[in-house]
Amino acid sequence: MIRYLRLLLLPFSLIYGIVVILRNKFYDWGFLRSTRFDIPVICVGNLVVGGSGKSPVTEYLVELLSGYSIAILSRGYGRDTRGFLYADAAATAKTIGDEPLQFYHKFPGITVAVCEDRVYGIQQLKDDHDLIILDDAFQHRSVKPGLSILLFEFQKLLQPQFILPAGNMREPFGGYQRADVVLVTKAPENVTAMQKDFCTGKFNAETAEKLFFSTIRYGELAGLFTKEISHLEILKGKTVFLLTGIANPKPLLGELNKHTSAIFHHDYPDHHSFSLQNLSKLVEAFLQHPAKEKIILTTEKDAQRLFDVTFKELLLNLPVFYLPIKIVIQTDRAAAFNQTILKYVSDTPRNR
Repeated sequence: MIRYLRLLLLPFSLIYGIVVILRNKFYDWGFLRSTRFDIPVICVGNLVVGGSGKSPVTEYLVELLSGYSIAILSRGYGRDTRGFLYADAAATAKTIGDEPLQFYHKFPGITVAVCEDRVYGIQQLKDDHDLIILDDAFQHRSVKPGLSILLFEFQKLLQPQFILPAGNMREPFGGYQRADVVLVTKAPENVTAMQKDFCTGKFNAETAEKLFFSTIRYGELAGLFTKEISHLEILKGKTVFLLTGIANPKPLLGELNKHTSAIFHHDYPDHHSFSLQNLSKLVEAFLQHPAKEKIILTTEKDAQRLFDVTFKELLLNLPVFYLPIKIVIQTDRAAAFNQTILKYVSDTPRNR
């Protein structure tokens, strides 16, 4: 069924692709203005709609560059507000978006802001910071970043992909040539040389030199409203009620299945704004299940939406945990990846 639907949508994808190509050419030729700043600007993005692991990569950069004064600028996808806003103690997922809120909670020593106009946002931040990280901004050609990191999810790179609306690609694959660094995310830890060669073969020789692979590393379970920290091993023998609103929960399910087979998955679309009805359904299923050992589990990103005061009374006395993730650059190239980032930031005249 999906195959036939894609065939029907291919003519529209062709039209969309032509429009995107022309837009990019207008930027390349200077007909549309792209602003460059004298502060280091690192863009993290992808060519597809949905999760490629942008948030963990942004967090990796924050930790790598911790010696600098950092600002993260995001559009704030899914927020109910508009314009330029700083993340602060009063911020919620509805006011700034779930991912910016996660950055704010995780890194209290940096500045997190949201603005759909990236040029204006950078202008507000540049005088008080050493560098700015743009989250999900590869298609925002109005800004000319000093360093663009383009992400490709490993499994999707192995498969044929189509441009919107027949597929999930925001622009044709050739857009990768604008990137300074290409990072394959969510690769298996035991990725083979043949698989790496297949992925590398999709790019030109110049890009292959700046291609890196990374894997997901799961952290420890953290209590939503408590400071309780537990290892994933505690899931053995437990029944898990999993709540997700992310683009691709399959890797998470694969990890959880290593520890328990009793998983009841309440699955919603990416960035879904959970309703009281959604959470009541989850809690009712949890309370009615006869298992004595059971927990409610969600992702760190989804947890940001559960901090809403509307849900606190419903969830406060239940064992609700979230599971953080981080990326690990595969060891044979990790030093080269880090040096590429650090050299760019340190060599920018403003930071010399």
